[in-house]
Order: sequence, then C-alpha cells, then structure tokens
Amino acid sequence: MKRTDIERLNQAVAVREPMALVTSLATGEQKLFGHPNAGEMASDIELNQTLIGAFSKDRSTLATIDGDEVFIKIYNPALRMIIIGAVHIAQALIPMARQLGYEPIVIDPRTAFASEERFAGVQRDTRWPDEALAEIGVDTRTAFIALTHDPKIDDPALTIALNASPFYIGALGGRRTNEKRVERLTAAGISADKLASINAPVGLDIGAMGAPEIAVSIIAQVTAALRGKLKPPPAKQAS
Repeated sequence: MKRTDIERLNQAVAVREPMALVTSLATGEQKLFGHPNAGEMASDIELNQTLIGAFSKDRSTLATIDGDEVFIKIYNPALRMIIIGAVHIAQALIPMARQLGYEPIVIDPRTAFASEERFAGVQRDTRWPDEALAEIGVDTRTAFIALTHDPKIDDPALTIALNASPFYIGALGGRRTNEKRVERLTAAGISADKLASINAPVGLDIGAMGAPEIAVSIIAQVTAALRGKLKPPPAKQAS
C-alpha cells in the first residue's frame, strides 16, 4: 500500500469513515474508496454496486470487475446505535444490540429517565440532542432510533440524522403521529425524499406488544437495513 493510502486510511479510521482497498490481482494496482452511499462514487457502476454489497456484509471479498479479478479489503468502523429516549424500549433493545456488536448510546435530556440505575454501564448523554449529536456525530455505521414520542426532543434529533448518512433511521409512533411529524419536518425544510427514509412506526410489523417485543421488531429491521435487505414496509395501522 502506498504511503499516501496508509495516511488516508488512518485519517478515515480516526473519523469513522468506511474505506475499501481494491487490489487488482493481475497488476497489483491498489486504490482506496469510501462508501458510495457517503458520496464517494467510483467511476465504474459495477464496482460501486460491489462495494456497497461488501460494506453492507462487513466482509472482504474477491470480485470480478469488467473482467479484472480484484480483492476488496473492507475497513468498517464499529457499529453504533444512537437511541434518542431513555425509555423502556431502549432498556430492552440495548442488550440485543450489544450482542450484535453495536455500541449503544442513549441521549435524553430528561435526567430522571437517563439515570445510571436504569442504564447501568451504558453511554448516556443528558444534553439536548442537537448539542449531543454535534459532538457524537452520525455516520454510515450508525443506526439512529428516536423513541421519546416528544417532538421537542425527537424532531431536532431526526433533523440531524436526516441530513447525515446513517444506514437506518427509525422513529416511534403510529401512522397519524408520523403524519404530523412529517408535516413539522417538511415545514422545517426537510425534503420528501429524506423524510421517506424514516421507518415509522419503527420496527418490522410483527404485531409486537410491549417493550421487549417492540425491541425485537426494531433489531430485526435494523439488521435488515444493515445487510441491504430492508424493503419498504406495507402501510401499518395507526397505533
């Protein structure tokens, strides 16, 4: 690997930027690429599609691009799950997320909810989401989930997420709640295309009842998004 590539890779690791090193097996030529979904597109469409698949599977791979056999080495940052709202669903969701390799971060300015007793050993931030997220950041290896049901907390957080590039955005609330949310965020200048990326009601439609089952539905939907298998859900009834 060239020194310039090593320096660029080190910089990418420091700021949690996914990178892929593509090596031609015939010539030994190497080139670094960022994640296409983050705006760094290769000139070859087939290579872009292959990179997206390798990033989503979190797996280095051999591939043939325009007749040239290449090895794609994936350098992915650790997965994070940012949860807005220190609620019962978050308590049930965090152990599952940890088992799947996520670093959970709970943001909630309501200190009575975001207490050490309720979230022992979990990274907690009791600042308002806009302040907390300005420091924490939201990137392509982040699952972003808004659970407070309070527009004063959820809306600013979702605005930041929608203007970033998390691989998943979910928000608690039934159809009517989401319609009102979309109206507010539209008025705040968020485009329809970005708003369509919100999974709301959050989680797969499995008829979940209670916090543990809702957490199961969320972690399943997050996994589908991570692995590139998430399809637009059918219309759900208002909860």
